[in-house]
Amino acid sequence: MLEPVLMLQLAALGLCTGFLAGLLGIGGGMVLVPFVAAIVAERGVAPDLAIKMAIATAMSTIVFTSISSVRAHHKRGAVRWDLVVRLAPGIVLGAAVASLGIFSVLKGSWLALVFAGFVGFSATQMLLDKKPAPTRTLPGTPGLLGAGGVIGMLSGLVGAGGGFISVPFMTWCNVAIHNAVATSAALGFPIALANTVGFVLAGQGVAGLPDGALGYVYLPALGVIACASVLMAPVGVRAAHALPVKPLKRVFAGILYLLAAYMLYQGLKA
Repeated sequence: MLEPVLMLQLAALGLCTGFLAGLLGIGGGMVLVPFVAAIVAERGVAPDLAIKMAIATAMSTIVFTSISSVRAHHKRGAVRWDLVVRLAPGIVLGAAVASLGIFSVLKGSWLALVFAGFVGFSATQMLLDKKPAPTRTLPGTPGLLGAGGVIGMLSGLVGAGGGFISVPFMTWCNVAIHNAVATSAALGFPIALANTVGFVLAGQGVAGLPDGALGYVYLPALGVIACASVLMAPVGVRAAHALPVKPLKRVFAGILYLLAAYMLYQGLKA
């Protein structure tokens, strides 16, 4: 049973991540990882395992947040469903490789460093705001299958909805930023569902898990955060469609840099 103060903290965290999920299409998972890791560690879980549980729990919340966010984006006609259909198969395969394979082998400290590296790279690409060549277009179906695999795998390793890769990838291929954010929100569901199933299965029988854990997923935190984030995601969507392109990219990059720095510190400390 969670203490009232902790429930309020988790609810506030859920409101923030839900807003970011709608605003930036990042699923909110990356924001959750540092906080959930600290919460789980306070309950006597070893730091290495706490990082893994934080990544798994953050990913599981995206199952719910993405549904709320994508509904709001779809109403505005911003989701490129043709891309969702072509990227999803690769995403599921990549997620299986991450959650059932690589995730179980890597130590939590290494996962924190992977998180910091990829998130920092994505922030730099977004902040530089390099204009793609006007003739550049999205790759064909095999290329999108491969891109989906990379998105699904890396998302599973860092507990994110994939927006930190898929949004820069799509804008690099001349997809408009608002369409890229909306499509990334839609991709968050298959990414989160496939990885969550893998985390639950991979965590069976792991020693040191606290009460309330289902595999690597910490259910008490999931319940509170998911309820709050679902309520706030549509508000973030409205903000996303009201903001011009450059400020949206700066917001995206700034948040990612902060997250990368924190997890780099955690990984080096561990």
